[in-house]
Amino acid sequence: MLMPTPMTGQVVVVTGGARGIGREIARVLAGAGARVAIGDRDEPAAVATASELPGIVRGFALNVADTRSFREFLTAVESLWGPIDVLVNNAGVMWVGPFDEEPEAATARMLEVNLHGVIRGVRLAAPAMRRRGRGHIVTIASAAARLSPPGESTYAATKHGVLGYLTGVREELRRSGVRISVIMPGVVETELAVGTASGAAKLLQPADVARAVLRAIEHPRFEVTVPRYIGPLVRLAELLPQRLRDLTFRRMVPDQVAATHDSADRAAYERTLTDPGDR
Repeated sequence: MLMPTPMTGQVVVVTGGARGIGREIARVLAGAGARVAIGDRDEPAAVATASELPGIVRGFALNVADTRSFREFLTAVESLWGPIDVLVNNAGVMWVGPFDEEPEAATARMLEVNLHGVIRGVRLAAPAMRRRGRGHIVTIASAAARLSPPGESTYAATKHGVLGYLTGVREELRRSGVRISVIMPGVVETELAVGTASGAAKLLQPADVARAVLRAIEHPRFEVTVPRYIGPLVRLAELLPQRLRDLTFRRMVPDQVAATHDSADRAAYERTLTDPGDR
């Protein structure tokens, strides 16, 4: 007889869950016994993904840039399964290129989805968790929360902002029973990162991030880097004098302006940021 895992029966919601990292997180957590609701701006894709994954998975419409949509998503899940145990803030977008060529629409979209979307999710989910005295909010940030690759200045700013925001929220929720985790992976092979380079670190797969999420839920930690050595390495490099620090980071961190120059695949993805209807 199989013993139940700590995830068995837990209600988990995953934003941006129709594809890529979100889809893999849903698969891994459902496989561990959780009831998983995936929300995505592309509702048909969310429903299709839910039907394809094993375990108890449901798909819903969700626009993390809209408070009403986010609230209705959480309410629908609670009506179906009861209180939410885990919120996984996964939805994100990324424009890559020279800072002075970044379209205004892309800047606004990254700030609204990557940063405000996380803030919105925390504000909507955390109070109920605090009242119950339990819950876990896991946010997929990026190694860019600690680093700032050339070509990803605004994206890195949103991820720095996420880490700063959750650092403060975590302190406010101290002793409340609500856990906060920030997952900071390197470059992952997904649509979001198409055409970019991984630098000194290996190119990750969505499954690498999904496993890190499961570990963070089962054994809570605040900051989780993937691969794990990135965190200690960055902290060590930050102790160096500025000149040596710059040289070290130039060796570690890819120049994404150069990596994505003239990438047709990259351009096709980025049209979805300036024209959200173009999937």
